[in-house]
Amino acid sequence: MLDKLKELSKDTAIYGLSTMAGRFLNFLLVPFYTQVFTAPDYGIVTNLYIFIAIFNVIFIYGMDAAYLKFAAVPSGKDDRDNFSTPYSAVFFAGLIFVFIILALKKIVFISFDLPFDRLNLIYLVVPILFIDALNVIPFIKLRIQRKAKKFAAFKLLNILINVGLNLYLILKLRWGIEAVFISNIAASGITFLILFPTVLKYIRLKIRTDLLKRFLKFGIPYLPAGLASMFIQGIDRPILGHLTDLGTVGIYSASYKLGIFMMLFVSMFQYAWQPFFMQNADEKNAKELFSKILTYFTIAASFILIIVSLFISDIVKINILGHSIINKNFWGGLGIVPVILFGYLFNGLYVIFTAGIFIKEKSIYVPFITAIGAVVNIAVNFALIPSIGMMGAALATLAAYFAMSLSLYIVTQKIYKINYEYKKMFRIFSFILLIGIFYYSFLYSGHLIFMYKIIMLAVFTLWMALFVIDKDEMNFIKTRILKLK
Repeated sequence: MLDKLKELSKDTAIYGLSTMAGRFLNFLLVPFYTQVFTAPDYGIVTNLYIFIAIFNVIFIYGMDAAYLKFAAVPSGKDDRDNFSTPYSAVFFAGLIFVFIILALKKIVFISFDLPFDRLNLIYLVVPILFIDALNVIPFIKLRIQRKAKKFAAFKLLNILINVGLNLYLILKLRWGIEAVFISNIAASGITFLILFPTVLKYIRLKIRTDLLKRFLKFGIPYLPAGLASMFIQGIDRPILGHLTDLGTVGIYSASYKLGIFMMLFVSMFQYAWQPFFMQNADEKNAKELFSKILTYFTIAASFILIIVSLFISDIVKINILGHSIINKNFWGGLGIVPVILFGYLFNGLYVIFTAGIFIKEKSIYVPFITAIGAVVNIAVNFALIPSIGMMGAALATLAAYFAMSLSLYIVTQKIYKINYEYKKMFRIFSFILLIGIFYYSFLYSGHLIFMYKIIMLAVFTLWMALFVIDKDEMNFIKTRILKLK
């Protein structure tokens, strides 16, 4: 089992380093945008990217999940047919979606609280959606083939092009927010060209209807599920804009982005986790292995949560060449960061619990579970934003991810029961909540000094070492993962 854990940690590290490096470079655009754009302009950019995130799901309509499911485990089907069917289906559907969006562009802008004088931006958004959809299946092919290094290199190149063009077009050519989307188009287009040899190798100019039906049966439930997931991640911005203003959306979004540290960890784990559990589901000790993975994931995620929560306000206020990392006009939202991080931690638990859904081919449950999360998110947003503003939106995100992870846990325990290490999980979460109580008590009373933060981190570390991580696990971490001996 330890070798399997090491295998997962190795792939996670490769995906993770590239994901962390790439998204960190992309994250650097956040402080850059806070220096060059007003809060309302950044609010426009944010809301358009929420639209992109939602329609990314529509453009792919579950073909990614279906391809990962049926191509990861060989079944005697022709590999080219397995690739061509979802790829062609995404291509032709994408053309239809493009025309629909352009025909309904004014409705789109009204729905996402965007001003009509920026209507031209829709013509920059549509190419991003179409090209990104065409890149999804080839990237999954690289993951299935366990070409983690190539996958990582392509992803990183995409980010470097995007960031580089943003800096050039905005700083050198003095373009406005249009530069953000033009840079994205260029990065996506170059990535498409790099992936095109993979497409040529596996594409076949036909769609097998029998395969398509099988793909749709498994994948379509992921369309409403994916939409609900995107609503959870982004619907708070348009709602916040409707209930407040675009300036508040800009401030909230800048602080929300600081949750990137947990989001990166969850994302890099997910890239390795999905092929891993499918390929190890038939192992004799699979359930014991999956139980350990949940514990280790939660331990690592809890440290990220505590460290980032305690010190993020100190980090963003660091002065570099006369400018703080995040412009002081955006500091008003920093209090939401721990809540967002905690929400992403529960999203990570949700990712782990999806193993049972994939293994037992019970994707029908997914849309209902994510719908629960979306309903909770929308309800809490409307209930709390009028009274506590952006903190209400943050709590809505946390509530939604908690509801989703709990719902999926209940379902998967019925179809694929795993005996998790409940005592350890309880000890972790109880102490996270205790640290959170002290943190916000000190924050809102104005007594959150640096020394108190150090003490809270030290106490949390001691608690984990004494009551959560046992001796065998500590030796495994030292010798097999960290290689300290």
